[in-house]
Amino acid sequence: MLTRVDPGPAVVVCNTCRHSREAQVDAAGVRGGARLVEAMRRLKEEGPRYAGIAVQEMACLFACQDHCTVHLRAPDKVGYVLGRFQGDEESARAILDYAVHYAASEHGRVAYSLWPDGVKGHFVTRTPPPGFVAE
Repeated sequence: MLTRVDPGPAVVVCNTCRHSREAQVDAAGVRGGARLVEAMRRLKEEGPRYAGIAVQEMACLFACQDHCTVHLRAPDKVGYVLGRFQGDEESARAILDYAVHYAASEHGRVAYSLWPDGVKGHFVTRTPPPGFVAE
């Protein structure tokens, strides 16, 4: 089943992702993906910096080896799947900071010099937008 969402720039968070490679849930019994969604939504409420980025959630992005997985996407831009995050505010901020640069980019490519340290080493795949392939 599919649910229609705003097609603009978004971070789609796997809300069923494991807390870590070793544990499905944290000490409070909450999955890491659910914690990451909570942290992102809290940050979005704090101010306008992230207003142009939707935080969307869905169950299982099928990237279980790379717990706390997100998919960055926007119309006519290369998309990215990132993983191996903690379900905490530091990870959420790094992802959203990258997403701001991503949304402002022409085709989804962000200069490495603009990447927050918190996303470096977390890229899993890049995906072409429908009707395109990337160079």
